[in-house]
Amino acid sequence: MLPTKGILAILAAGLVAAGVYVVLSGRDAPETVTPDPVVVVPETPEVAAPLAVPEVTPIPEGTDLGLRIEVAGEANGTIVIDLFEDVAGGHAAQIAALARAGYYDGVVFHRVIDGFMAQTGDVEFGRVGAEAFDMRRAGMGGSELPDLKAEFSDVPFERGVVGMARSQSPDSANSQFFIMFAPGSFLNGQYTVVGRVTEGMEIVDAIKRGDERANGSVTGEPDRMVKVTVTE
Repeated sequence: MLPTKGILAILAAGLVAAGVYVVLSGRDAPETVTPDPVVVVPETPEVAAPLAVPEVTPIPEGTDLGLRIEVAGEANGTIVIDLFEDVAGGHAAQIAALARAGYYDGVVFHRVIDGFMAQTGDVEFGRVGAEAFDMRRAGMGGSELPDLKAEFSDVPFERGVVGMARSQSPDSANSQFFIMFAPGSFLNGQYTVVGRVTEGMEIVDAIKRGDERANGSVTGEPDRMVKVTVTE
């Protein structure tokens, strides 16, 4: 059996060769492996309430925004993220708007690949208690806001970096994002870097892993973002 690092190296090489990083797709292709039936997380009344479409406004120069994410499940604690307004202002503004409107509250970590990344942010199908919540479709949805034009940069994908998930189109990121467990240089310049974890990487490390045979899809009861608050 190959060691974990060897398996990850082969995975990365294969992804690069294919030119498509399906594991980070914001709207998964139909051929993506469907996980086994899941145990649905009990509904949360606060999340089930209808939410208004958020208004996205440009971030004023000199503003320093961040996210405070309360996580529950196998991982329990707080993750603090510094948003990179100066690197990806459009993406940071959209994330902040969704968070302020409560869209990220109750959203699950639907795809988690050990040694690679933890993905969340599907506010359409991955929000516990919402009418459309469906773990079998989590990862295929976005928000009611328009997709974003890519804001690629020279910021490398290192451990703790937060990137925006997208489909094959560079300009298809919307609401989903992922947090790196380890460096992933093969993503550099291919995905928008929107922030970095400044506190709580031990919580990120504890997030429930997905099934490697199903491209990291999480089965059973997933970890989730209970509350996401915008900080300044």
